[in-house]
Formats: sequence, structure tokens, C-alpha cells
Amino acid sequence: MRKIGSLVLVGAGPGDPDLLTLKGLHAIQTADIILYDALVNSALLDHSDRAKKIFVGKRKGHHSYNQTEINTLAVGFAKEGNKVVRLKGGDVGIFARSAEEIEYAQLMGIETEMIPGISSYSGISAAHQIPLTRRCAYESLWITTGHTCDGSVSEDIALAAQSSATVIIFMGMTHLEEIIHAFKIHKPDHHPVAIVQNGTMSNERHIVSDLNHVVQDIADAGLGSPALIIVGNAVKDGVCKLMDQIKKKEVML
Repeated sequence: MRKIGSLVLVGAGPGDPDLLTLKGLHAIQTADIILYDALVNSALLDHSDRAKKIFVGKRKGHHSYNQTEINTLAVGFAKEGNKVVRLKGGDVGIFARSAEEIEYAQLMGIETEMIPGISSYSGISAAHQIPLTRRCAYESLWITTGHTCDGSVSEDIALAAQSSATVIIFMGMTHLEEIIHAFKIHKPDHHPVAIVQNGTMSNERHIVSDLNHVVQDIADAGLGSPALIIVGNAVKDGVCKLMDQIKKKEVML
């Protein structure tokens, strides 16, 4: 009787292939099947010569597979005795639909594992030297989606806007004007905002702005999805630190 395989969800990190964890690397190297998403850097697939690699990514307006099909595909390969790796951008626990895939696999009797990755919010902020928390200033972090499963703006946006937290918004570019409006109700026009497209990648683009100018700045720069929105004084502190370093280098030169 053929031994049933397993399903391992692996976080691929924010984009830079060097930000993959060692445990994630081992899972890729020992996989029989790799089902990978759109935000996964293709360079990570080069770590495996033996695995069959199948793109199951989803972009706005285009899905190569829907979620039910991905669930069925992963379980089907695992039942054939394969070690299946689901390679997901960022961290497997942050807006990655991991719950749906893990629950379905476990229901079908498949052994499962989750290997965390560096989330885009922490990887991108670190790359830009933005401290997401600071003692006695902004001491908490609010991570939310820009829209809910029905496509509407998340109600958490309005709540986050009232807090002193650094606010990280995934998948918010479609509703950017509504999101900024929610913050302007509770925050001054000069409240800092950073938007990073394709963070940590060679084709990254970003802007640093404020609530009063960010919508126009985005339009002028032509930034789009996928992008991460960071709102709060952490943005200003990160930029100031970076500018100080630049000035020091100029003085040394």
C-alpha cells in the first residue's frame, strides 16, 4: 500500500530570495511537488532540481487556479505519496489563506506542517529602516487588509486610524482614497505614509508622503499593486534616520 505523503506550507519571504529561512530552504530541496504563488521569487525554485513545479498564483482579475482547485490539487498529490510544498509569498500565517488549505488537508487525512517566512510587512520595513514600534511613542502594530472577502473596505481601517499604532495595510491600493479618508478623520494632514510596490525586489518602487498628498503622489508616480501601505510616525523616523546617514556620508566624502 502506497504511503500517504504530506503538505508543507512554506513562507517564501517578501521577495528578496536571500530572505528565505533555512527551514524553508530544506523543505524546497526535499519536495516532490512545489505549488507556488504569484508573489514567490522564481529564483527560489532553482533550489530544487527534483521537484515538479506548478504555478497556482492568483492576481487581481486572473486566477490560474481557484482556492478550491488548489486545495484539491495539493491533497491529490499528497495522497499519491508526495511531499507537497505550498510556497507562499511572505509568511504563511499572514493573509495567505493557509487556514483553508490546512483544514482541508487535515480533513482528508494528510499530515501538515507550516514553516513561517519573513512577512512582507517586517521585511519591507526593515529594508527601509523603518522601526515599526518605538518605546514611549508608537508601542503597538496594527496589521489589516485593505478589503474584506466581499471586496469592501475593512471596518478595521477606521478603528486602526484612531490608534497610536503603526498601521500596516495589505491589499489596499484599490481602496486607497477611502483608506486615506478614514485616517484623515482622526489624523492631521501631515501624518506620514509610505507605499512600497514589489518590496525588497530589484524592481521595487516606493514613495514617502503624507495623508494630504499621498493619493496624488501615487498617481504621479504610477505605483500600483502589489504594494504595502505603512501609516504612522514610524515612517517619518525611518526616513529621518536614512537621511541622517546620507548626510553623514556626504560630510565624510
